[in-house]
Formats: sequence, C-alpha cells, structure tokens
Amino acid sequence: MYNDRVIEEFRHPQNVGEVENYNAIGTVGNEVCGDIMQITLRIEDNIIKDAKFKTFGCTAAVATSSMATSMIIGKTVEEASKLTNKDVIEALGGLPPQKIHCSVLAEEAIGLAIEDYKKKNQK
Repeated sequence: MYNDRVIEEFRHPQNVGEVENYNAIGTVGNEVCGDIMQITLRIEDNIIKDAKFKTFGCTAAVATSSMATSMIIGKTVEEASKLTNKDVIEALGGLPPQKIHCSVLAEEAIGLAIEDYKKKNQK
C-alpha cells in the first residue's frame, strides 16, 4: 500500500514534538478518519527556523507531517505558505488515493500556523 519512502518517513520521522518557544501554532483534524495534526513553528526575521509536529493518525498522517515540516524549515513565511499537499505527496513519492487527505492536513496545519504568526505579529 505504501512506498518505501513513506514507510521510512513513518518509521523514522523528523521534527517530532513541539518547538521550544514557538511563536506559531496550527492544529487541524479530520472528523472522518480521526487524524489530528498540530504543527508549531519558530519564526525569526520572516524565516522558519524550526518546525515540529505532533500527529495522532495513520502512517500517511505521520509521514506527511514529517515531510512537510522538513520542507519548510529554512524557508521564508511566504515560501512556506505556498507549500501544497501535492508538493508533499511528490516528495514522498506518492500516496494511495484514499490517503491524500493526510497531505491536505499537513498543508492546512502549516497554513494555520502561518496565519497564527501573522495575526500575532500583525503582518
């Protein structure tokens, strides 16, 4: 069902936990499957210095959380806000069709965290 890259990202996820002294947070959930994803960011001078996630969900949910956070560290807020679920799926080498919604959660959680940061900093 899952390719080797997805399995590897699930078994050895990057950026698990909560960023110390984070200044942005986004939490999303999917009522149908029960997945919940929280992403915390530390943004300094408009650059994402750190990103971590806490995810309650399936293999795809954990893998997409891990990949998405890895993809935005070091990016500007504007660059990170352009990350799409399709970018995450491509980086993972694909997901089964019934698991695409997990990548959407990652995109949405990052978007909400960036929105949170902008509200707090009125940007």
